[in-house]
Amino acid sequence: MTITGIAALGAGMAVIGAAIGIGKIGESAMNAMARQPEIQGKLQTSALILAAFVEAVALFGVVAAIIVS
Repeated sequence: MTITGIAALGAGMAVIGAAIGIGKIGESAMNAMARQPEIQGKLQTSALILAAFVEAVALFGVVAAIIVS
């Protein structure tokens, strides 16, 4: 396998990791809102910030894979 193939595999793994992370954030937010509906505003803000952090880490992984290739 060439270095380009390995970099593409790494970029794909970064994206899959981000998808799993955002899914877990969404799942936890929905469970918390089901238990305490009055906290929905604060929880939504926190979930969006956490999702942005997960996306930033995934983007860093993709950019690193592109630079390596």
